Amino acid sequence: MNYSEHAGKQYHIQVGEGDVGKYVILPGDPKRCAKIAQYFEQPKLMADSREYVTYTGFLDGVIVSVTSTGIGGPSAAIALEELAMSGADTFIRVGTCGGMQEHIMGGDVVIASGAIRMEGTSREYAPIEFPAVADIKVADALIAAAKKLGQRFHVGVVQCKDSFYGQHSPETKPVSYELLHKWEAWKRLGCLASEMESAALFVAASSLHVRIGSCFLVMANQEREKAGLPNPVVHDTDMAVRISIEALQKLIQEDSKEERYG
Repeated sequence: MNYSEHAGKQYHIQVGEGDVGKYVILPGDPKRCAKIAQYFEQPKLMADSREYVTYTGFLDGVIVSVTSTGIGGPSAAIALEELAMSGADTFIRVGTCGGMQEHIMGGDVVIASGAIRMEGTSREYAPIEFPAVADIKVADALIAAAKKLGQRFHVGVVQCKDSFYGQHSPETKPVSYELLHKWEAWKRLGCLASEMESAALFVAASSLHVRIGSCFLVMANQEREKAGLPNPVVHDTDMAVRISIEALQKLIQEDSKEERYG
């Protein structure tokens, strides 16, 4: 059943087949879409509905898009589902995170190899035993892009949660006993950073058989602050965006070669 007021358009994101490319960048903040679209050739606003803003243009002659997802797993999974139904099959989530290991600084970039499923959305796609992992080709493209651009970066597992303030003021929550102990467990396991979308996106992508990876600007690191270490706060996501654009171009080139020779 299609609940949309407009035939041929997805209910929430209000785009349809032909409106988006196979390759899509997924920021959270709708206001970042216009800035990301500036890296495209001939960008065009395709839809602006709720938290979902979509621009479509070209990279190296190939149609690409950017769609915002809002904050958190539920809205991100909706965007992924409806974009996949509209013809997209390769995604890069770009956004912000908070560092968790003391060697990770504000201004660094984190590329997620996998995500801790401490959220609810992914549980409606797969049993908790199923891992939330990035597509290896997308992750490799992000790593190659970060190296090419000379950006300091880290690759590893990130933690996903549904409550921002459950992370930043866990002691005020009735379940503080669980939040505090699990946070320490994630740190001891080497978890790099905390954010809110990758686990849901990775698992949803697995269920849809589409490719996805994640790239984040580290805004700050509360563990460095606790330890009395310098803790720069950085808000400019442009480098993470540039890495994502470079990675998309690499994937486009690789996919073109595979189609040509395979």
